Amino acid sequence: MKKIILLLFTATFLLSCGSSKVVRQSQKTIKGQWLLNSISYSESGNYNVMLLNDASKECFEGSTWSFIPNNNTGIYTINNQNCTTGERNFVFTIQQIDEQTGLYDFLLKPTDAKNKSVTNQGFRLKLAQLSEFDMQWQQTVSVDGKPFTISMNFSKQ
Repeated sequence: MKKIILLLFTATFLLSCGSSKVVRQSQKTIKGQWLLNSISYSESGNYNVMLLNDASKECFEGSTWSFIPNNNTGIYTINNQNCTTGERNFVFTIQQIDEQTGLYDFLLKPTDAKNKSVTNQGFRLKLAQLSEFDMQWQQTVSVDGKPFTISMNFSKQ
């Protein structure tokens, strides 16, 4: 009985260490400056989507993003002159890890720039692809009762 408990404890310990190693590697890769190149939708058509309760697709395309994973914070900057430009602060929290891909879902929450207080709203995003040069986020929402996926495609600067 003691051997079984010890074996279960050891297996649990090893699995938890493996997951944290994957997260650390992903955080190392995500660290730095990124450019949001394009945003696409799973369905064709014209949609009036406000991303992160902040701005339209047109405003977000061309925005720059900075990730600081050691404290799970970041800043994105809207650069399109036809939009409300400037920096926006956020925090992100890893929610769930896909053991097959090593990627994760996370929660992105806007913050107040002055005192870093987190707002009550958050956005669940799936890290669908991550390499040293490219990253893709996906957010699935419901439109007319059907799943609708928004894909945000980044490149590292």
